[in-house]
Amino acid sequence: MNSDELQGQTWTANTEEDLRQGLEKAFDYRGDVTVTRKDGTVIEGYLFDRNSGVTLHDSYIRIMPQGTTNRIKIRYAEVAGLAFTGRDTASGKSWDAWVKKYFEKKAAGESNIELKPEQLD
Repeated sequence: MNSDELQGQTWTANTEEDLRQGLEKAFDYRGDVTVTRKDGTVIEGYLFDRNSGVTLHDSYIRIMPQGTTNRIKIRYAEVAGLAFTGRDTASGKSWDAWVKKYFEKKAAGESNIELKPEQLD
């Protein structure tokens, strides 16, 4: 499942390997995720760092909750659930996507085609 397909999905971790894979996907995801801890705490924010150690207790993610500049460190062993809740801000904005749009515009006869940054939400 690529990052375009993750938006809105909930990751189910039935095994330690499932949890590790889900957290890796969350790290690669360029939108906000929602992490539910085993104690019931829910944190929505941007997962910007992770360290995959030998055990779940040695492994952790770092997340910046929405609306704050705080950074929270959560051990893998504390994670009960994961959801890809935010829009992936880089979805569809790869170099390949830009080249495809460029050639579509060129084939349609447009001129002065240039690369312009898109507005972020």
